[in-house]
Amino acid sequence: MVYEVIVGDKAGGKPRRLELEKAAAGWECRLDGQPIHIDAVIARRDVLSLLVDGRAYEIKREQTATDLHMWIGSSRFAVELRDPRSLRSRQRAAGDERGPRKILAPMPGRIVRLLAAENSEVEAGQGIVVVEAMKMQNEIKSPKKGVVKKISATLGAAVNPGDVLAIVE
Repeated sequence: MVYEVIVGDKAGGKPRRLELEKAAAGWECRLDGQPIHIDAVIARRDVLSLLVDGRAYEIKREQTATDLHMWIGSSRFAVELRDPRSLRSRQRAAGDERGPRKILAPMPGRIVRLLAAENSEVEAGQGIVVVEAMKMQNEIKSPKKGVVKKISATLGAAVNPGDVLAIVE
């Protein structure tokens, strides 16, 4: 498997080529063509325990609708990961960015805040609605830059996964 990895600001982060190949004793890894000896274990969901050249690291993944971050100790890094083989298919699945996009509830919960009003301009990644689920508040963000054409969510209303919360055009 070959991936393109960018760590840090997308404009300033340098793309790196990560090659992973399944081997009898785990994985063979090359970063920009240089071999690196790695032992990896998935400790629990979104947590990876790595042994890199004899040094131990615990890496935690934090995924939002628009961003991916990795925590190594107390340091947080913005990460962009691309699989060059599936880029075209992912672009097709994402659809046309020029048309309206529905913002869907990812989980059952209750609307506790509306962060944007109808006909307001929003940036990609800007919060639109806050859904409370299991005493956790989850900010649902805009997938693109545009105008909020409709807010379907009502303050205090219960929502189910897949319910339309808003439409951004």
